Amino acid sequence: MRGALRTWAPAVLLAVTLALTAGCNRGREIRLSGETMGTTYHIRVVSGPSVDIDRLRQRIAWRLEEINRSMSTFRPDSEISRFNALGADGRGMRVSEDFWQVLEAARRVYRLTGGAWDGTVFPLVELWGFTHEMPPHSIPSPERVRAALGRVGFEHIRLLPGRRIAKQNPRVELDLASIAKGYGVDRIASLLRAEGFRDFLVEIGGEVLAAGRRRDGKPWRVGISRPEAGDDPDDIYRVLSLTDRALATSGDYRNFFEIDGRHYSHVIDPRTGYPVDNHVVSVSVVAPDCTLADGLATGLMVMGPRRGVALVDGLEGVECLIVVRKRDGTLVSFVSRNFRSFLE
Repeated sequence: MRGALRTWAPAVLLAVTLALTAGCNRGREIRLSGETMGTTYHIRVVSGPSVDIDRLRQRIAWRLEEINRSMSTFRPDSEISRFNALGADGRGMRVSEDFWQVLEAARRVYRLTGGAWDGTVFPLVELWGFTHEMPPHSIPSPERVRAALGRVGFEHIRLLPGRRIAKQNPRVELDLASIAKGYGVDRIASLLRAEGFRDFLVEIGGEVLAAGRRRDGKPWRVGISRPEAGDDPDDIYRVLSLTDRALATSGDYRNFFEIDGRHYSHVIDPRTGYPVDNHVVSVSVVAPDCTLADGLATGLMVMGPRRGVALVDGLEGVECLIVVRKRDGTLVSFVSRNFRSFLE
């Protein structure tokens, strides 16, 4: 989790490409792409003929940079890095609106999932070797797992009046990599709406928000990769039709290790300290906003198919697809009540 955020590029817009497609009566389509948060982003906007493209590109770059300055653990001067360096003095620190909104969403996901998603889980991810600095080669002892668990627990993060945050346990640190990309998607979508656009697709690192419709008047089509290790990312498992919905996907099929024939996933249960062993290989969540979808996708990986679907069926406007690999290698899909309405 933290590894992705720690490698966010300091220069948010390193290489932007632009394509203009001649339009029909719904206008033309602008395509923007670049780098941010240690990954890439792609934006498609259906627009009229009088768009100031350079201005739009700059506004997107600055908005992504604001989010980077707030939540990148790679940057020692970011808000999250400064908070992590604090002790438990009770006063905490005042944070930006961006950081505050992500923490409110994080607290909601933590509570909804019963702690299966936890924004302080990084010490366990690091212990099990799922970082860039520590390649996974060994299984930690129970004593080391218990010690790392002493540094985990989102319940130790306090949200105080006046946009102030504090921690009750000085050893707890935040890492919001598993929810920040979704938040970035939502904020770019808000920027585009403020600019007057109604039809667009925003994607950051695979997390997506689709607003309105494509240039041809049809819903946006978004593919979910087949959850198989070694497969081409362009090998599509399912295709969804989305209008005014966000989609986030989490999986364990590209980041794991095996010892003595046993599979160890990078998805760690923050409550036990051990990688999940529920055979879930992929979770996709459709929700009204991408922040919620992003956090839930990780939380449902930990919860498993039955408890995960039961949770989603109780959430308004949220649907999910949970893919499980059986012992014989075949894939089985578990879906929430109305997920199939998005399938093509």
